[in-house]
Amino acid sequence: MAAAKPTPTDSLSFCLAQLTAAAGEGPGGGKDTATSETPLGRALLVLRTRHVKAAGGIERFRAHGGLRPLLALLRRAAAADPAPPQASPGSAPSAVSAGPASPSGSAPSASSSSSPPARLRKTLDLGLSILANCCTEGACRAEVRRLGGILPLVTILQCVKTDSIQNRAARALGNLAMEPESCRDIHSAGAVPLLLESLTACQDSQCLQSVVRALRNLADSPQHRLALAQQGAVRPLAELLAATPDAALTSALVRALLELSRGCSRACAEQLSLGGGLGPLVSLASHPKRAVREATILTLANLCAQGLVRPALGNAGGVEVLLGELRRRRGPNGANPASQQPLVRAVCLLCREAINRARLRDAGGLELLMGLLGDSRARAWHPRVVAALGGFLYDTGALGRLQALGLVPLLTGQLCGEAGDEEEEGREAASWDFPEERTPERAEAGSFRSLRSWLISEGYVAGPGDISPDWSPERCPPPEPSEPSSPAPGPTSLQTPRTLCTPRRNPTTTTEEPWGREGPALLLLSRFSQVPDPSGALVTGPALCGLLAYVTGAPGPPNPRALRILARLTCNPACLEAFVRSYGAALLRAWLVLGVAPDDWPAPRARPALRSQHRELGEMLLQNLTVQAESPFGVGALTHLLLSGSPEDRVACALTLPFICRKPSLWRRLLLDQGGLRLLLTALTRPAPHPLFLFFAADSLSCLQGLMSPTVSPVLPPAIPLELDLFSPCLYEPLLGPAPVPGPDLHFLLDSGLRLPAQRATSATASPFFRALLAGSFVEAQMDLVPLRGLSPSAAWPVLHHLHGCRGCGAALGPVPPPGQPLLGSEAEEALEAAGRFLLPGLEEELEEAVGRIHLGPQGGPESVGEVFRLGRPRLAAHCARWTLGPGQCPRKRALALVGLVEAAGEEAGPLTEALLAVVMGAEAGGRGPSVDF
Repeated sequence: MAAAKPTPTDSLSFCLAQLTAAAGEGPGGGKDTATSETPLGRALLVLRTRHVKAAGGIERFRAHGGLRPLLALLRRAAAADPAPPQASPGSAPSAVSAGPASPSGSAPSASSSSSPPARLRKTLDLGLSILANCCTEGACRAEVRRLGGILPLVTILQCVKTDSIQNRAARALGNLAMEPESCRDIHSAGAVPLLLESLTACQDSQCLQSVVRALRNLADSPQHRLALAQQGAVRPLAELLAATPDAALTSALVRALLELSRGCSRACAEQLSLGGGLGPLVSLASHPKRAVREATILTLANLCAQGLVRPALGNAGGVEVLLGELRRRRGPNGANPASQQPLVRAVCLLCREAINRARLRDAGGLELLMGLLGDSRARAWHPRVVAALGGFLYDTGALGRLQALGLVPLLTGQLCGEAGDEEEEGREAASWDFPEERTPERAEAGSFRSLRSWLISEGYVAGPGDISPDWSPERCPPPEPSEPSSPAPGPTSLQTPRTLCTPRRNPTTTTEEPWGREGPALLLLSRFSQVPDPSGALVTGPALCGLLAYVTGAPGPPNPRALRILARLTCNPACLEAFVRSYGAALLRAWLVLGVAPDDWPAPRARPALRSQHRELGEMLLQNLTVQAESPFGVGALTHLLLSGSPEDRVACALTLPFICRKPSLWRRLLLDQGGLRLLLTALTRPAPHPLFLFFAADSLSCLQGLMSPTVSPVLPPAIPLELDLFSPCLYEPLLGPAPVPGPDLHFLLDSGLRLPAQRATSATASPFFRALLAGSFVEAQMDLVPLRGLSPSAAWPVLHHLHGCRGCGAALGPVPPPGQPLLGSEAEEALEAAGRFLLPGLEEELEEAVGRIHLGPQGGPESVGEVFRLGRPRLAAHCARWTLGPGQCPRKRALALVGLVEAAGEEAGPLTEALLAVVMGAEAGGRGPSVDF
């Protein structure tokens, strides 16, 4: 059947004319509503079904001024309804009264407000439906607000208790609430109590959904969410959620609770818990519809912000639900990291109560938190995760599991990390294990809580329960008059039980320690350091580097807890071997005493100047290790490690001994008699077991030489000046003049064709080689021009000077290149080879002295040491060792020189070992050092 053609009575202008006439604003104004009901009803029906629902129809309706008569009609229709009972001063206004509505008040009951006539109900139904549809567009919402359309809707909601009319009024208010200004006006008009009344009285699902949606849209800001919670909007929603089987209504309720729980207030959490909504929410977390499931999970996450509801949430199974969802989102097919943020926050907040910590531990939450802590993409959440793990401070099983999962290196890495951008939690998010006290606090109670917290943090007691409640300022009896009074001023002084180990300092007089972002990490590390043997976790390279980086790199004074951790570790005998194996003692000395951190080696970085506090701390920690090493237990442990340990442990022990042993009998026996020193020297050319191994080794050898200084005086490299006036007179120079007296009777011919004058008798007596060459039976003895093959002029120059008796005239300095240029392949090496070939040991010594003067003197640097050692001369090798281990040498230059020596030695470690051993033992100083049996 073909659709009926529109008649002139269906046009928009005709419908608006009927609407205007019924509203009393047109030429036919003032007609009774009942007499024009039939044409009005037809006009309203056509407006709703044809004009408003058409494309662009709402805008045309608004442009033709349809909203004003529509709102006037709704006012007249509401006024035609039987009047409600006498309103209380806080009730919403009627349509006749133009006064403002109170935000709260009593609404008429269903029995006292009879149902409107059928035609009037139809008029309201159609008018409200058209208005609700129009309010789906922003321009219409703004005009309705400008025309004062909110108060009529509130009045209808108060006066007409028919489900269909309540449904459409709530839908219109919900659409209007999408604008912040309209939302504020709806709150001010007192619509919330009326919506809540409809929520409890209405039985129709569609009406309930509209009311729930209106409440959700009214929760558009923190202030409005708090106002809704304070007016009791959450509890009926929770009760309805627990009772309804309707899927659509359930979805609407979950969405509304999600909005109301954002920035969850105490009132919201209390009402949701009292309304029995926690169990249904947990059950809905496995809903087949994704939207319902995600809204439910986010609602549960929001509720975790209130400590009072977290235990009940855990009892309902919320811990497992949130952990499972976070684990799913962190999986390979999970959502982006931003969607994990509310769940991470919720899981961390759940760790504040003991009952939830137990559930989280049993559900695999520790592994999940450790995964977050080790994920660089979750760096912004790391401080929150560390604070959450602090809740397991006295859970021995959880601490053991966390240690096995590698918590300690992650914690030490957090000490110098960047602070996260997480917001601070309020007081209401505090642990509900200790509900806030409502009684006034006293000064004594604050002091007692400070003392209790200090005792717990330092490990003197395991928890708050270990201190008797009777031992508190409120319960402590006053001192007996017969007892002498304490010198400390008195009413706040505490009487300590005899069974309690009292610390040496008085916590009531000390200032509170700073609690920065590193506070939770240091608290956990302090707890780990208090176990009988913390070496496996804390005395490792990464853990020590993290602690030392924090101590030396903190912008202000470091937290004293970090210093106590280091002191506690160095005072623990169980950690001695770990400090030796991990090169911890050498690291303490390098970082704190010498100011060289691992990232400062080999290239120095711009760091704050070494402060005296760091040096004092390093010396104190090394002194603690010395006390442990020189105890009977320490002597046995070091002896066992040096003699029976693995090759790596033996080398580490030999390197560490000069730092922590001061008794001559101990270090002589271990390093000299039992071969520790030679073991260390032979390990220099092997692959380094530690990035700073050569730096540690150079420092260790220098310290050992210092230990031996009372009995051995090592020969220091002589400071040889370069001024010419200190040179001896030259005896060869007269032969080079134009008329020498006596004149030369011999010339040496070089490969370059240069002829060098000489005297046969003087040259023949200088060495056995030239005596056989010039005065023997060789043909050269009869020649006046004797060739010298394979000799350059620069290399021949010191040879001719030496043949004619020059000693120290400066000729030996000629072939030596300046510092920074290689010696291998240079004329200095050629001159040294010539001196050896011509059997001139004096010249060799003079040339070596010249090389040392230029390359190992004040102008030389650590990079020249390896170059000199590459010449392969024993005396120069000893000179290099003296320069490297000389007293007063810069630690960095010493280590760089040792690196150059090791590179120059290559696989041939023997010469380097012997040179260093000779310098350390003082054997080079004429054999004055003690004999060592290797």
